[in-house]
Amino acid sequence: MNDVADVSDESLMLAYAAGDAAAFARLYERHRGKLYRFLARQLHGNGALADELFQDVWQRVIAARQGWKPDAAFSTWLYRIAHNRLADHWRALSHRPPAPEDGDERAARIPDPDTPERHLSEFEERRRLRMALDELPEEQREVVLLRLEQDLSLEEIGEITGVGRETVKSRLRYAMDKLRQRLNP
Repeated sequence: MNDVADVSDESLMLAYAAGDAAAFARLYERHRGKLYRFLARQLHGNGALADELFQDVWQRVIAARQGWKPDAAFSTWLYRIAHNRLADHWRALSHRPPAPEDGDERAARIPDPDTPERHLSEFEERRRLRMALDELPEEQREVVLLRLEQDLSLEEIGEITGVGRETVKSRLRYAMDKLRQRLNP
């Protein structure tokens, strides 16, 4: 495993399962940025929650290392864990009590750092895109992020989300149409 770029994720995971801690460090380095961005986008930019779920996903990878088999690409398996963890989060959220009655007043007192006066045009465009992504239904947003940011195939996305290739393709098409309409009025 001299040339890190030539070693597959699956080989690194098998090495890690066999006790090679450096192999885990390589896997983590390869996937941490993309995984964190995926979680943060799915959580509408909630950094604290993204941090929590990010750590939980990696803890689950560590806990499952002994039983891991290269039946699917490591990245597919990793994002499937993230997908399931997000589903757990949203399910738990639906059982939480409602926000306090004065929640809107509290939120109004927090200064908004995303005012147009304080940001450059490029940042404003990213903000518009993020808002447009947030408006998409969860299933469509997820396939867009997995396809465009993680560069996964339709088949890999289907494996992660548990739906067929044609459903992924359809969700992606509808999402892209909605993004075009929102960003190019």
